[in-house]
Amino acid sequence: MPLVTIDGKQIEVPEGTTILNAARMIGGDVVPPAMCYYSSLKGSGGKCRTCLVEVSKGSEKDPRPMPKLVASCSTTVMDGMEVKNKTSDRTLDARKGVVEFLLINHPLDCPICDQAGECDLQNLAFEHGMEHSRYEFERREFDKIDIGEYIKLHMTRCILCYRCVYTADQLTEKREHGIIKRGDQSEISTYIQNALDNDFIGNVIDVCPVGALTDKTFRFKSRVWYTKPMDAHRNCSKCSGNAVVWMIGNDIARVTARKDQYGEVKEFICNECRFEKKEMSDWTIEGPRHINRHSVISANKYETPIPEHTTLLNKA
Repeated sequence: MPLVTIDGKQIEVPEGTTILNAARMIGGDVVPPAMCYYSSLKGSGGKCRTCLVEVSKGSEKDPRPMPKLVASCSTTVMDGMEVKNKTSDRTLDARKGVVEFLLINHPLDCPICDQAGECDLQNLAFEHGMEHSRYEFERREFDKIDIGEYIKLHMTRCILCYRCVYTADQLTEKREHGIIKRGDQSEISTYIQNALDNDFIGNVIDVCPVGALTDKTFRFKSRVWYTKPMDAHRNCSKCSGNAVVWMIGNDIARVTARKDQYGEVKEFICNECRFEKKEMSDWTIEGPRHINRHSVISANKYETPIPEHTTLLNKA
């Protein structure tokens, strides 16, 4: 098995493993960010360039460093390879430039965006972004459109990661939306104003890393940090029925698929579970969802027992 070193940490990985997945096996700060790569979607990756890393040693057989930064999501490891992510100034400088490009046309509407608090681009901009934009030209603007009974498309926020296109293409029987036009005019749209009405099309909302695709049943209802995410399940004939219900008091505000620590869905859910089952009687509540303590969603949510003398804390 190839032995790879990432930011000084070594690990043996199966042949054909990419640098990004090798870093995920290690975990922690050595993991590069990824805005377009999705492990369960074929063809994803290599579009956003946020996962660029420096390869300071190609392999044991050829120890020469790679002359350019490489996309970790599509570059396989070789035995003896040494990679720099957080420890490379070149990498951090390039990532800062990529974030600046992603924000060229992206509106600064985080205060009114439903994705705020769980947006990958927001987190990336906070860590690598600049205080002020150097872009002085007019930004691209699009009208908000409905692309289905439950889905609102806000193309102005889209970063063209292609995740929703791959999801619809590989998860549903037919795909009615995709990339139209070319170059800086490219946009996500449906063909001849078709509606997205497949039983699993709601999953494009979960895979979107920004606020371009939003749930119309939850839109503008609440901030995610005011809700309580709970693992829940139900008997469903279409999907596994395993989901996360986001509660406000004793009411279910929205339902999403369960995501791993890298924001990827492992079990996609159907539209019935996501949009139509909003009563407590529809679900069996398993318990509070584990939320990374660095996430704003974890505010005022605790998984440990509340001391008897404490009255101000709310258990999730």
